[in-house]
Amino acid sequence: MVLWGSFVNAMAIVGGALLGRAVKFPDQVQQTITNGLGLAIAIIGISMGLETNNILIPVIALVLGAVIGETLKIEGRIAQVGTALQRRFQQKTDAAPGFTQGFLTASVIFCVGAMAVIGGLNSGLRGDHQVLYAKSMLDGTLTVFLSASFGLGAGFSALPVFLYQGSIALLAALVAPILSQPVLEELTATGGILILGIALNMLKLTKIALGNLLPAIALSVLIAWFFF
Repeated sequence: MVLWGSFVNAMAIVGGALLGRAVKFPDQVQQTITNGLGLAIAIIGISMGLETNNILIPVIALVLGAVIGETLKIEGRIAQVGTALQRRFQQKTDAAPGFTQGFLTASVIFCVGAMAVIGGLNSGLRGDHQVLYAKSMLDGTLTVFLSASFGLGAGFSALPVFLYQGSIALLAALVAPILSQPVLEELTATGGILILGIALNMLKLTKIALGNLLPAIALSVLIAWFFF
């Protein structure tokens, strides 16, 4: 089944979110967890960002992505989705105030890495889900802590993760020629910069509208493909 690996990944995220919300922490402990996660996510973002072989590619992608994102007001639309989900599940799940932030944070972290792309391609081309199984363990573990910090919004990232990786798996034969190693490196680097932005927001050092920068991910692929 082509979508099995993506399904397992989505269920791991949901399970991690439920486990994270089952553990109740005092506010001070929860804030310290958020700060610790922010530092760890910053390191992840920096390491990914350094994978670029041409810094102009992520720079151009981010600039053009910002123009598109601000024009389409993507951040606001994501916030509307998060608010709607929070209202729908508030009483049943005791959603935390950071519901929308958790949804966006987890969605970006789980979708922009190379494992999501490579795992989707392996599922679609060879029916091999091993990469997505490994990613499921990582994502599920991180979701436990994200959910403890932000609430069940992190768990709802399972939907965009499934759609993103599932689409890659279903279209693997078409997208595989485009997603060469150099292109993947630039996609990863651009995603790493966004993840660093997530960390800065978590640490309350900035307030970056990361949703409006999301088009940079797709643009990095197109620009890198043109360069290479």
